[in-house]
Amino acid sequence: MEAAVSKLFERYERLFRQALAGKADMDEVASLYASDVIAATPAGVISGKNDEELKRMMTQGYEHYRSIGTKEVTLRHVRLSPIDESHYVAHVAWRATYARKNQPDAKIDFDVHYLVQLLHGEAKVFGWVSGDEQALLKQHGIG
Repeated sequence: MEAAVSKLFERYERLFRQALAGKADMDEVASLYASDVIAATPAGVISGKNDEELKRMMTQGYEHYRSIGTKEVTLRHVRLSPIDESHYVAHVAWRATYARKNQPDAKIDFDVHYLVQLLHGEAKVFGWVSGDEQALLKQHGIG
């Protein structure tokens, strides 16, 4: 189980980096997710299908990250909390690097808590919970 989740987030990191370079394969990005997903942030909760709309939203998200100067995202650590034999919360620690005008790059550490399902040996994200990304970016003079 730990190996499957580690593989999932290593792919997640690789695909995020490709997307930041403008080389995203959105079908491969979508393959990280279950058929239905849910996301919770301080802005609210959204849910939807893993379909063309999700790919469109993910594409817009990557474009936004590039537009605010995101240079790279690095996986720092994954800690798992089992829910049952097929479901886990993956507490993922990330570090993002942002270019800033007339200032050194900013490196920001943050955590996202992913809901992961393990079926037939394959891990997929079916949801995530994150903090106030906009406030964190503003605190560091980004965006």
